[in-house]
Amino acid sequence: MLFDPARHEPLDPAAWDAARARATIARIVDDTRAAFTPEWLWPSHPLDLESDGGVAPALTPLYFGAAGVVWALHYLDALGAIQAPATQTAWLDHIEPIRVHNQAWLARVGIHADASYLIGELPMLMLHHAQAPTPALEARLAELIAGNIDHPARELMWGAPGTLLAACFLFEQTQNERWAALFRETAALLWSQLQWSDEHACHFWTQDLYGQRSTYLDGVHGFVATASPLIRGRHLLDAAHWSRWQEAIANTVRKTATWEDGKVNWRAQLHSKPASNDGLLMQFCHGAPGFVTCLARFPDATLDDLLIAAGAAIWEAGPLVKGASLCHGTAGNGYAFLALYGRTRDPIWLERARAFAMHGMRQCEAHAAQYGRLRYSLWTGDPGLAIYLADCLRGEAAFPTLDVFYPPRAS
Repeated sequence: MLFDPARHEPLDPAAWDAARARATIARIVDDTRAAFTPEWLWPSHPLDLESDGGVAPALTPLYFGAAGVVWALHYLDALGAIQAPATQTAWLDHIEPIRVHNQAWLARVGIHADASYLIGELPMLMLHHAQAPTPALEARLAELIAGNIDHPARELMWGAPGTLLAACFLFEQTQNERWAALFRETAALLWSQLQWSDEHACHFWTQDLYGQRSTYLDGVHGFVATASPLIRGRHLLDAAHWSRWQEAIANTVRKTATWEDGKVNWRAQLHSKPASNDGLLMQFCHGAPGFVTCLARFPDATLDDLLIAAGAAIWEAGPLVKGASLCHGTAGNGYAFLALYGRTRDPIWLERARAFAMHGMRQCEAHAAQYGRLRYSLWTGDPGLAIYLADCLRGEAAFPTLDVFYPPRAS
């Protein structure tokens, strides 16, 4: 099968209810505001902790910590999705203390990752830069991006693909050629690090990640996560360089697809067996949902048959048992439908996105009842769901911190 049925559950048949979506966004935002304290930030959820022993410190990164929650509140405010817009500046005032806490946390766990896009200080400094740019801040951002260019992870969370995306966002925000030059330099090195598989007749990267060497293909650690900022920033490359990237991306995506009954999924790693239990997941971070979202801006129709077939597979699999989150939950899978709606304008995809939104709201409520609290995290928790609901109301796909970093009012 293209997915493991045990990881999914039947779709809630409730019809789309825009008023309920707005009320859920408001409830998540109000609860998240109330749970914050300047000293302790937000309490860490048991599902975001590797150990349940003792009292855990607050998590701080963009991915699953306080920086991501601040980003979400700031972004929802800028969209006009929540009340009291004056909170926008107040929340950003907390970014610097969070950055300091994050530095201390990284030092305590022995990780040198200042430039990590999802874990380090880089995105926090990017928020500072949008509000109050200074030469010193610009120099620090450039130092982080340049210093991460040869990171052995070669993936979005820790490595150069993440700082490639940061350079693209910074260029879009400022039109400063410095960021375009760093984008091109990073892309050139990533091209030089591509490997060729005779077995699969396609390009790939090897990731040195978490003490292991991997050949991930997915939307966080893998090939398409790197393809996404390259597609986004293709206008910063000359025509010849983009042409070879376009060919390599399309070829690898097609050669690694697993077809079944007119539907498509992708295994987690190039060298994993397609039929193995851990080879065919169906969530954003491993599988078709991440592929569709990361490839939504691909500039021609070469991959459209694959993307539509992948959307059909995501729909057939149904919502994820894990919950409503972006990274490995129902909202993350639903973004693939929003991406397909944006690409095809076929209303069936918006209907399916909203069906997953209704199911995600039920999952959010069930988890809150089970744990007695919400999950304060952008990628793994309820603020991410709130943004997905806002995008379902708008009918637009803008996956948080991948499709969009600087909200409309700051741009």
